[in-house]
Order: sequence, then structure tokens, then C-alpha cells
Amino acid sequence: MDSQVEKSFLERQFKLSQRETNVRTEIMAGLTTFMTMSYILIVNPSILSEAGMDKGGVFTATIIASIIGIVLMAFLANLPFALAPGMGLNAFFAYTVVLGMGHDWRYALTAVFLEGIVFILLSVFKVREAIFNAIPMGLKNAVSVGIGLFIALIGMTNAGIIIQGEGTVLQTGEILSANSAVFFFGLFLMAWLTVKNVRGALLYGLLGGTVLALVLGVTHLPPVGGLFSLPPSMSEVAFKIQWKDMFSLEMFGIMFTFLFVDIFDTVGTITGVATKANLLDEKGRLPKVGPALFADAVATTLGALLGTSTVTTFVESASGVADGGRTGLTALSTGGFFFLSLFIFPIISIVPAAATAPALVMVGLFMMSPITKIDFMDYTESIPAFMTIVMMPFAYSIAEGISYGMISFVLLKLLGNRRKDISPLMYVLAFVFIIRILWPMIQSLGL
Repeated sequence: MDSQVEKSFLERQFKLSQRETNVRTEIMAGLTTFMTMSYILIVNPSILSEAGMDKGGVFTATIIASIIGIVLMAFLANLPFALAPGMGLNAFFAYTVVLGMGHDWRYALTAVFLEGIVFILLSVFKVREAIFNAIPMGLKNAVSVGIGLFIALIGMTNAGIIIQGEGTVLQTGEILSANSAVFFFGLFLMAWLTVKNVRGALLYGLLGGTVLALVLGVTHLPPVGGLFSLPPSMSEVAFKIQWKDMFSLEMFGIMFTFLFVDIFDTVGTITGVATKANLLDEKGRLPKVGPALFADAVATTLGALLGTSTVTTFVESASGVADGGRTGLTALSTGGFFFLSLFIFPIISIVPAAATAPALVMVGLFMMSPITKIDFMDYTESIPAFMTIVMMPFAYSIAEGISYGMISFVLLKLLGNRRKDISPLMYVLAFVFIIRILWPMIQSLGL
């Protein structure tokens, strides 16, 4: 009886049958999402500690801020997207604002806090929702494909299969190594299970890769007595906003950089993952995208107060979608695993990058399918789509891919006398992106 009541509640809340899914699939998808993005629990504290922050406090803040965003995403938007402090933004926080510009980490947290406040305002007035809806369907499909290539590249670099060569050129890493063995074993296990239509194929492959990693000595089990621990205190990093410099011109510049990158990373991620999950309507719009963006904004604001860098929607959510996740229950189960990780960090830490990387590569494959919906014979559509796709992995940035795609879309539509295809907001966005690209030259000229 209790089980039936529980299922009824979950059905009403998350509309499982409407999206052709079930509780088991959603929970398995949530676990897959968590496992593919769990590296952030190790990487984020490590990066921010280089800025002088307490590593243990950042670890706890990372989890709590992520859970806040995930719970809001699950119940307000009913979407299978997970949130956590974003990669790239945390590096900008530590290496540029703190180590490069010489600011205290509290100053950087203040910039993130202000960014979150602006985000909330933009979400309330539906500015971010308007940006999402203004992106034409051809570019939405291209964003999904570009993100697929981008996260496949992330996976291969995490596993050491692809490394940086001379200058900025990428090259093949050491193939005959234990890490590579774990990667390829996990990849082909996932591929074989996917061919067999096994639900949870990515998760099983990830676990299989971890077992091989233990056998080969790539990773090691913690001592039996060290499997569980209480979460570290946040007292050294929480509520450290530096109020005195809040309204300076330099603060505005730093805050705007956080804001710009996060807006288009988030919009790009939601666009790509929603496209793959077939959650967009016939006009290319995502129902409840407003609440999704609001969840992102609130998590960023509260995350800054707790002591972590910008919280954003994670592209690794695509791994859960690829495993069948379609509702907020996927996100909620991911949040549940984040909560458990507060106490079992020693266990989570045994999963090496070489084991999670194959899941990202497989997701890259799954996200390629919208490429068939791009009209390659219409060059005013296909060239902007191509620019979007290639710039994401080449520039190592979702935001860069979107910016070059939008600029080329507007310019080619104008040159091709296809003005009716351009919405007014697309003109504004293209102009903003052009100014952003030209800004270093404008500054150098003293304009």
C-alpha cells in the first residue's frame, strides 16, 4: 500500500508515464549523472584551495550548493538536469581573479554573489528565457552536436587519451597504459551493453571500469575504517562576502565576465540536453525553462554565500538523459547521491577519471543525432550550425560556440536577404558577441 502511495506521488509530481519513464529508470539515470559529474567533488575544492580557500569547507559547500540547485530544478522545472559549481568558471575564479589579478578570494566570491543576484533578476523578468527562445532551431540542433563533441573531448583528455602537444595542438597520449586500458574496457563495455539495449549501460560500464582500475592499481580502496566520515566544516569559507568593494568598476568587469560565460554555458547546456531528450516543443521551446534558469540563479547566489564558485547546469546531465532520464526525479536522485557523498567521500574518490571518461565519450555519440535535422543545403543555416559545432571543442567553450554561431547566422541571413528569419533579439545578441570579440582591440586603442 505504501509503495503504491509513493508511486502515485512520484507519478503526480514528475509525470513519469507522460514522459514514458519509470522510477527505476529515473533513479538509475540519476546515479549515472552523479557518477559522471562526481569529479567536481574532487576538482572544485582542489582548484579553489589554490586561491587560498579551505579545501574541506569548499568540498562541503560544493555539495550543499549543488543539492539546493538540483532540488529546485527537480520540483520547479521537473527536468533531468543536475547542477554544480562549473568547470572553467572555477578556474577563472582562482587563476585569473585571485592569482592573476591579485584579489583576495573573498573579493571573487563577492563577484559570484553579485552575478547570482543579477541572474535572479534576469530570470524573474524572463530575459534568459527570451534568449533561449530566440535561438533558431537549426542552432539549437547544432548546440546539441557541439556539446557532444565537447564532452567527448573532455572525456578523452580526462583519461589522458588526448593530451596537449606542441603549443596548443592536441595529440594522442600514452595508449599502452593502465589508464588507457581502463578507458577502453569501460568504453567497449558501455558500447556492448548499449547495443544490447541494457538500461543503465553507462553506469555498468563505469562500475566495470572502476573494478578494472582497482585490479590494475590505477585506484585503491580506502582503509576499512576510513570508508565513512563526517562532512568538513564550512566555517572558514561561508558568508565571507567582501562588502566594501562591491560597487567598484573593476568588480563590475569581473562580475560581468562570470555573468556572460554562465548565461551562455547554461543556455547552451539546457538547449543541447533538452534537444537530445526530445523535451522541446514544435517551436523549439522548452516548457518550464524559466524555472530551470531560476534554479540555476538561486543556486549560484546561495553557493557564493556558502563558499563556492558559480553553480551552473552541468553538461554531464546528458549522461543521465542518455540512460533514460526524462524528469525531475532523475535530478532529485542525483541530489540524493550528492547528499550521501557528504559522508562517503573516501568511497567516491576511488572512481578514477579513466572510468568516468568513457561515459562522456558515449554521451558525445548520443548527442550527435540532431545533426540529421540541420538543413545542410541551406548555407545560411548550415554554416552557422557548423561554426557552432566546431568552435565548442576547438575553443573548449560552449559559450564561444554559441557566440560564433549566432554572429554568422545573423550576418549570413542579412547577406542572403533573409531578414525575416532573424528575430529582433538575435540582432542584439550578435551585436553583443561582436563587441565582446572586438573589446580587447577597442581597449588597446583607448576608445
